[in-house]
Amino acid sequence: MATVTRLRLRIEGIVQGVGFRPFVSGLAKEYGVSGHVGNDAEGVFAEIEGDRAKLDGFLADLERRAPALAVVERVRAEPAEPTAERGFRIVPSPPAAARSALISPDTATCEECLAETLAPAGRRSGYPFTNCTGCGPRFSIVADVPYDRHNTTMAAFDMCEACAREYADADDRRFHAQPVCCPECGPSLRLTGPDGVPAEGEPLRTAAEWLLDGRILAVKGLGGYHLAVLADDERAVRALRDRKHREDKPFALMAPDLEWARKLVRLEPVGERVLAGTHRPILLAPRLSGAQVADTVAPGSRELGVMLPYTPLHHLLARHLGRPFVLTSGNVSDEPIVCRDDDALKRLSRIADGFLTHDRPIQVRTDDSVVRVFRGRELLVRRSRGYVPAPVTTAQPFPRPVLACGAELKNTFCVAKGNRAFVSHHIGDLKNYETLRSFTEGIAHFRRLFDVTPRLVAHDLHPEYLSTKYALELTDVDAVAVQHHHAHIASCLADNGASGPVIGVAFDGLGFGTDATLWGGELLIADLADFRRAGHLEPVPMPGGEMAVREPWRMAAAHLLAAYGDDLPELDLARRHRTRWHTVVALARKGVNAPLTSSAGRLFDAVSAILGVREVARYEGQAAIELEQRVAPDEHGAYPMTVTDDDPLILRSGDLVRGVVDDLLADVPVDRIAARFHNGLSRAVVTAARVLRERTGLGTVALSGGVFQNLTLLRRVVDGLEGEGFQVLVHSRVPCNDGGISLGQAVVAAARDRSADSR
Repeated sequence: MATVTRLRLRIEGIVQGVGFRPFVSGLAKEYGVSGHVGNDAEGVFAEIEGDRAKLDGFLADLERRAPALAVVERVRAEPAEPTAERGFRIVPSPPAAARSALISPDTATCEECLAETLAPAGRRSGYPFTNCTGCGPRFSIVADVPYDRHNTTMAAFDMCEACAREYADADDRRFHAQPVCCPECGPSLRLTGPDGVPAEGEPLRTAAEWLLDGRILAVKGLGGYHLAVLADDERAVRALRDRKHREDKPFALMAPDLEWARKLVRLEPVGERVLAGTHRPILLAPRLSGAQVADTVAPGSRELGVMLPYTPLHHLLARHLGRPFVLTSGNVSDEPIVCRDDDALKRLSRIADGFLTHDRPIQVRTDDSVVRVFRGRELLVRRSRGYVPAPVTTAQPFPRPVLACGAELKNTFCVAKGNRAFVSHHIGDLKNYETLRSFTEGIAHFRRLFDVTPRLVAHDLHPEYLSTKYALELTDVDAVAVQHHHAHIASCLADNGASGPVIGVAFDGLGFGTDATLWGGELLIADLADFRRAGHLEPVPMPGGEMAVREPWRMAAAHLLAAYGDDLPELDLARRHRTRWHTVVALARKGVNAPLTSSAGRLFDAVSAILGVREVARYEGQAAIELEQRVAPDEHGAYPMTVTDDDPLILRSGDLVRGVVDDLLADVPVDRIAARFHNGLSRAVVTAARVLRERTGLGTVALSGGVFQNLTLLRRVVDGLEGEGFQVLVHSRVPCNDGGISLGQAVVAAARDRSADSR
């Protein structure tokens, strides 16, 4: 007779809100074992009883056959006293204690729910909120853990009898699906005018008619409101730009399906998988010449940002339209995306001609994520909906809980404990009250969800960053200041599960240096705890300070002065800005209101302006982005760039500027000049890394900073370094831009904490 064994299980990872308890229940019935399973604040707990062979099979399949959305990090099993329990049941969640359960990101509609929604008949035919345990809203609706309905914004919707039967049926895919609903009991759609008065007719059909008629529509999605117009309607797109005060920055598009996406952009196989996967980000990909898209959707860009529908509402709207449509963040200029209904009417009524909205509240505003594809892998540009709040697991644990407050631009924050770092959704630029409120509310929400009471708070060195001021106002914590570019390199190390030391190349716009100048073109010898500045781009003045970021022609004046001294070349650029040119040159020469910077981003700005590509920027990074767009892909020439033998090394930016000017005066096409500039800078980075390898013996290079969103530069630098035998680390799980800074700050704080403990 077989011996009966009972085991007590603890399953950790993303195991709530993904159908894990129903899966465990079904698996127990398949193996004929008894016991129970439930959610609690740590994840999923279970007890199983039966003969040992059956229990071993159950445990093997528990990880091997877990639901698609589940991430099983660890299963712990310990013996328990057999109870002769019969059957297997799902038990209620106990009151929350210490919380360590993980919340699933919002997930795109699964094939089964989509088929049900698009079916000509059935209980959920045409229903915009169909979901199950394998798909639907998660992070954007969760107010607390454990992930049960009463802790979500679905709490106000009482299940009807039919939904309650599905919820209680262990053989149904909606078994214990917390957002389960239908037209009888769930959220409902409505269409209103800009005054909030309901429109006549069926909301979706009428909304599509309004879009086809050239109107602008505000659409409430998972994490906030979007603004929509037809992608090929030039007049409507221009009207959206005018009303939204977004002059040049590209708009994202939603394609009805993958076949339509293939008509808009050139897709690699991995790009198709990214587009059609569960995350459903915006994918930046090369635009096809025959794409039926208005010129003003992405002016001056060779790329389009395309995504596929990720909710039943989007699928239904796309079906009604039968063509791509713009779906851009519902905000004005640089404000955060609107997520509350009353706020939407207040802020968007001057932009939108109508509102397609619903009555399910959004708990957390969450922008769409943005990715590129590089060498067959995702390269995150903005990490938000679909990815957050899945943690970044770190190679070494955090000795004490950490809050990292991030940077000023593209802000994210991070809370961390154990081996998990929870990098927040995209917050945005901390420039106005709404964004700052989103930042502070988000930190409070993450602390509550993941039960993190920070003992360390990490922040940037810049004393005027609002994130720094917030950190320094906290009490009962130890503050850790982390230099901006060290945080970039540490973020790349953590992203790759490495600890260093490495040669770090951090190229970005600006960051406060340890010498009180503005860094941005840095070569560091760095590990997680510390760094040394081993090289940098030649510093130049930034005439007008912050004005030079918005007016790249000012950086052109400064770089020309640094390259030529008083013998400045006569360029059309100087003539176009003649009323202020000599004043700006004088500022740079005297160093008055002209802080020194080694910024790679400002070098790109200068070259863009010299070439007449972009002299005044209307959004962050525009000059550099448009310069990359002009690169001739078949140009292999490169301007020479001196790398001095000093310590730290100096990369002579003036060499590149003189090469650019010489070719411009010789009437070389701009696309050739842009390519030679990129190639020259790339080769200089490789040369500098080779010199530093000789000095340090280090053979690994980590690349970080927003400038490495430039795929032309990234590709050339990686190819060059690998050709020299280096191991190269690039980002994949968090962005290389300032959206990854908070992760870097967190792991630096932890590394210093460990060092302090060991002393």
